[in-house]
Order: sequence, then C-alpha cells, then structure tokens
Amino acid sequence: MAKTAGIVIIGNEVLSGKTHDTNSYFLCTELRRLGVEVQRISTIQDVIEIIGAEVAAFSKRFDFVFTTGGVGPTHDDVTIEGIAHGFGVDVVRHPDIERRMRQRLGADVNEARLRMANVPEGSKLLATEALFAPVVNIHNVYIFPGIPKILQERFHAIKEKFRDTPYFLKNVYLKYGEGVIAAMLNDVLEKFPDLMLGSYPVLDIPEYKVKVTFESKDAAYLERALQSFLAALPEGAVQRIE
Repeated sequence: MAKTAGIVIIGNEVLSGKTHDTNSYFLCTELRRLGVEVQRISTIQDVIEIIGAEVAAFSKRFDFVFTTGGVGPTHDDVTIEGIAHGFGVDVVRHPDIERRMRQRLGADVNEARLRMANVPEGSKLLATEALFAPVVNIHNVYIFPGIPKILQERFHAIKEKFRDTPYFLKNVYLKYGEGVIAAMLNDVLEKFPDLMLGSYPVLDIPEYKVKVTFESKDAAYLERALQSFLAALPEGAVQRIE
C-alpha cells in the first residue's frame, strides 16, 4: 500500500479568490513523484478551532499531513495556535528560531515578528538552514509557510523523508472518444482491480480525443493491464503511447 497524504490549505485569501493556490498542485506533483498518494485537499478559514479540528482529523487519517499558510506575524496568522489547539498542547516560543531572528534583526525585532518563533509544544524543526521559515513538524504534520517560493525550497530540503515505492505510469492517447472506449475501460478494471486508471477527454487537440492513464506500483501488473486494453481497442485507435 502506498503511503498516504492529506493537504490543508489555510487562508481566507484563498477562499475569497484574492490568492490563487498553487501550493496544493506543487505538493501533489512532488508527492506523486515520491510515491505518496495524496487522498484529500482541504481549504479552510483562518479560524483556530477549524484549523485544529481539520489538522487533527487529517493526522489520524493519513500517513503525512502538509499544511500551508498562516505562519506569519499578522492577526490572521493563526495556524500554529490552531494546530496546537487540535493536538491539545500549548504554544511555546522556540529558542532556536528566536535566537536567529534576534541575531538577524537586532533592534528591529518586535513582538509581532517574534510570533514567527512560536511552535506547538513538542514540535521539531526541519530544514533549519532557513532563517525565518524552517518546517515545523509535530507528529505526522508538516507546517509550511504559504509563500510558494519558500514552501518549495523547504519541501525540496526535506522531501526524501517521504519517499516510498515509486509509481509507474503509462499514457495512452486515443483517436476515439470515451463513448467508444468506456466498456473497454470497465473491462480492464474488472480484470485488474488494483490498477489506477484515468480517462480524460481532450477538446482542443485534433490529433486525439482521450488521454488514458495507467498507474501502478507494480510495473509488470501495469504492463499486463495495458496490453489487455490495447488488444481490445479498434484498429488504428491509438495515436501514441508514452
């Protein structure tokens, strides 16, 4: 079985359309490459009780939980408080983060900025080369900032922690629409129930009408399923296979 993940995007600005969420797409793409199956993405408000309940529930359900957003110095940055609330622990000032902030900012340090040194009690710091935004880890939850560039840098620094058996993927591009191939897809899934099979209509590329994806962690199983499907197709149906 693949390791599983849930992603919690935290921020009123995403829900109101003020900010376009690219973090979930990035995390899904990277985790898939690592062999991790993302099973749910949730976008929630900057509300302590909502954050706590959602993250605690995700923590019980998935192997890994990734949160993004709400870890800055302003009034709506309440992710740390929310996660601490969800796990029933206090918020504490992490001495390593505070020390580095004071060294960097000197006389410009203030209480608002020092809020960024707060963590749920019992947390560990990962990617600690970051000045202000290390990854805070509590249990199986990894707390990332919402700024995409920083999130991506921090994720790449620790991503090997999550590596699992890789997925194998084949893409089949077909000249026929889904109405023609639907029964064949159903037949493949009946014969190969553990296959991850996707079918995606394409409207704006004249060379093919459907992209069919075959995924499995077992390369031989995938190949048998693929050959079974190809054998059932009408002659000339395949535009290409990747």
